[in-house]
Amino acid sequence: MLPQEILSLLMLFCVFRASLSLLDEGDDYDLMYVNLDNEIEGPVPGTDETASCDCQREHTEWDKLFIMLENSQMKENMMLQAMEEVLKVDLQTLKAELSQLTTNLARTFAAALEKVTSHLLSQAEQVLVRNTDQCEEAKRLQESEQGQILQHILLLSHNVSSRLSQLESAWLRRSEVEAQETASQQDKFSPIRGDNPILNSLWKELQQTRAELKASQKWAAQHLLPAGCETAILFPMRSKKIFGSVHPTAGMSLRSFTACVWIKVTEALDKTIVFSYGTKFNPYEIQLYLSQDSAVLVVGGDQHKLAVRNVVVPGKWLHLCGSWSSENGSAWLWVRGELAGSASAIADAHTIPGGGILQLGQEKNGCCIGGGFDEALAFSGKLTGFNLWDRVLSTKEIAAQSGEDACSSRGNVVGWGVTEVLTYGGAQYIS
Repeated sequence: MLPQEILSLLMLFCVFRASLSLLDEGDDYDLMYVNLDNEIEGPVPGTDETASCDCQREHTEWDKLFIMLENSQMKENMMLQAMEEVLKVDLQTLKAELSQLTTNLARTFAAALEKVTSHLLSQAEQVLVRNTDQCEEAKRLQESEQGQILQHILLLSHNVSSRLSQLESAWLRRSEVEAQETASQQDKFSPIRGDNPILNSLWKELQQTRAELKASQKWAAQHLLPAGCETAILFPMRSKKIFGSVHPTAGMSLRSFTACVWIKVTEALDKTIVFSYGTKFNPYEIQLYLSQDSAVLVVGGDQHKLAVRNVVVPGKWLHLCGSWSSENGSAWLWVRGELAGSASAIADAHTIPGGGILQLGQEKNGCCIGGGFDEALAFSGKLTGFNLWDRVLSTKEIAAQSGEDACSSRGNVVGWGVTEVLTYGGAQYIS
């Protein structure tokens, strides 16, 4: 061999001996010394030299080295597999804990959010209620102040009207005196055709002032109580305890009627009763109620009704008349003196019996046992000029009911200002 190759073999042998030394220190294997040709120095004690089976032959140091490497790799794989299993279990446990934590946090957050939301809604509702009460109180105060101002204006206008009447009377007396003194020129000294331009100008101004005063009186009266009515019933709020009650004649039996009323509703819901007449057998013989912006007339029951829409304006005076005749079941609804709707076959051939009770601002929704009043049906606002006739009024009579002197005309069944209307709860008369 070449010296270089001999040197390489020597280095390889040194490395191999170093490996064997390491194996002897770290393992329990009893390795044998081998020569370079891998020949065994002697037989292993306790073994048969003639054994030909490879399984009974002692492993060489190379075999043991490879076995150890395989065992080491196997142990490494087992350790890796064990670590993988441990990691899987830990990951699953961690995932379960995170899921439980997320669920608990979600529940806690939802409960906290619900509590905060409920608290905020409660506060908002309280603020809204307070604001509503303040607005209603301010509105009532404003209406009261406006009413006082209008009453003061009416009083002043009456005083001015009285003074103007006195001036007019004095002017007429003076004209008569001048006419007697100048009998030959009697026509020239009339209040209108006198030849004195100053007196004629004063007369014209007096007449113009009188006309303007009359118009202002009419406007003020309409803003207080309409149609010359002196009293009204105030329903300050919706309540099952606030209403008016009328007991018509016991022997009343109607085959036709006309009912008229002035109302100023604060708010109209789905069903806000203006008036209702009923007996213990049928609580819904006659009804006039408001439904949002509609007016509805009912005769004999809710299945027989006539409705007109877009007529109700909260806070404004409104005149309504309802007429009905059992002949052909004809029914009419009048708004501000004008016909707004009509229908036929409304409870035809029906007779409205007597002995019942007429309620203003409420209905008794049931007969004797279990019947009562419902707050949601109550009327709130002002009502005046309620009249009931036992006949169908003519078009001219209906128009007169919404005129200036409507309260001077009274029904023969119920007459406003004549028939006693009892008030209950907070309902009260105002003027």
